[in-house]
Amino acid sequence: MKPNCSIVIRAYNEETHIGRLLKGISQQETAGVETILVDSGSTDRTVQIAEEYGVQIVRISPEEFTFGRSLNRGIQAAQGEFVVIVSAHCYPVYPDWLERLLAPFSEPQVALSYGKQRGDQTTKFSEGQVFARWFPDRSDPDQRHPFCNNANAAIRRSLWQVRPYDESLSGLEDLDWARWVQEQGHAIAYVAEAEVTHVHQEKPSEVYNRYRREAMAFKRIFPQEQFHFSDFARLVSSNIANDLKNAARQRLLQRSLGSIFWFRCMQFWGTYQGYRQSGELTWQLRQTFYYPQSASLANTQLTRDVEPIHYNDPNETP
Repeated sequence: MKPNCSIVIRAYNEETHIGRLLKGISQQETAGVETILVDSGSTDRTVQIAEEYGVQIVRISPEEFTFGRSLNRGIQAAQGEFVVIVSAHCYPVYPDWLERLLAPFSEPQVALSYGKQRGDQTTKFSEGQVFARWFPDRSDPDQRHPFCNNANAAIRRSLWQVRPYDESLSGLEDLDWARWVQEQGHAIAYVAEAEVTHVHQEKPSEVYNRYRREAMAFKRIFPQEQFHFSDFARLVSSNIANDLKNAARQRLLQRSLGSIFWFRCMQFWGTYQGYRQSGELTWQLRQTFYYPQSASLANTQLTRDVEPIHYNDPNETP
């Protein structure tokens, strides 16, 4: 039978996390789900663990990998009307994650939905602040700007067939596609209750590379935009000051002090190196991507009357 939805996971050497994600998917209350893993040359047990859960494997060579290309390959193999995209190092918090993420599609104008992300106990404090800023506790059924994130999102496959993801971008294929669907008159929904834990265990060089890559993609999507050295200096200082204040309020300053400084420096130095082009960022996207807010942000979990999924070994097999 044709599945109600297809889940597409991009992965490369994710044996530490993939079992936990697949267990979370198996605990979902939504029926009629197929799961597809797009593997880009893993040399560990990623594929073996996925096969133990009955996951369909699509392979792409490391040489041809881009985020957009791997998604297009996975969606080509999908049969569901709706495609859920989730990072291999995420896992759902609640058994109604899929139900909540797919609920906005009852409105025919909705083209894309995305859910809340939060960190775990290993998440750097500043990364937690980014999650809290990008993924608030309040849902927005008709978001007016194109920000979204393919670590935890869902799309209408019929619209993807009209316009697949841009395979030439170094990142932000989700933002690029979201901008297109809004230009076509479709809606984007943010669903705070569709919550996942996103595990980022990056070194400073990896944080730098991630933000540099995303900035390179951003200037491709918005070629008129610009990020000056003065923006780097101002945003590093303002975000560090804000993080220090929030960490002190949450009594996490002592253990977070060092990571706050290196994370924010790498975040905005990568952004600066990635742009190096003329133009200005739009105000909405500046707020979404970069600017701290004065209120204390906590990497929170919504209070819900739903029993969360209980995880043990991240490499659990069915």
